[in-house]
Amino acid sequence: MENKNIILNIGRQIGSGGHIIATQLATCFGYQLYDRELLNLAAKESGFSEKFFEQNDEKTGFFRTLFHANVPLIGENNFYKNDLSQESLYQFQSDAILKAAAEGNCIFVGRTADYILREHKNRLDIFVTADLNDRIARVMERRNCNEEAAHKFITAKEEARATYYNYYTGKRWGAANSYDLCVNSSRLGLEETANFIAAFVRQRFNL
Repeated sequence: MENKNIILNIGRQIGSGGHIIATQLATCFGYQLYDRELLNLAAKESGFSEKFFEQNDEKTGFFRTLFHANVPLIGENNFYKNDLSQESLYQFQSDAILKAAAEGNCIFVGRTADYILREHKNRLDIFVTADLNDRIARVMERRNCNEEAAHKFITAKEEARATYYNYYTGKRWGAANSYDLCVNSSRLGLEETANFIAAFVRQRFNL
């Protein structure tokens, strides 16, 4: 039976306000929001603790960190699992995304959900960007750091995020042709950007 749930997948640059916009959209439409919540779902699927997934969130090469992990990071049901690999950890998260998408209308932030749900017909893939100075300012406020530290944080995190996305999807993270809608939140501000996307969603799905 075809899954008719509406799915919004939101990719975002660091400091673009993508999570805030996703939260506003979830409130607007009454959809379930999954961002860090996916880590908990994946942990339940795998037997590993949520902290293990959190340490390796949206990174490639995270299999290496297993060998430096403390015992508490590994669940009782999954101590030294022989078939563990980077791909199997990714699969746990993919399964959690597919399961959540089957249960109701929802919004996913990052984690290559757009690729994992590529066969889902009622989905909209969105990418949120913003001017660099705005992104730096948000990161400075959020992390209580100076401009140089914020810039370095953005560069490092986005490089990791892009590598992760490109590796698993075969697409380019942030490239317009990877999404249905790309929007710069600096133009309208976060609240009005969320309203703009909401209008787009209503038109797309005749809501």
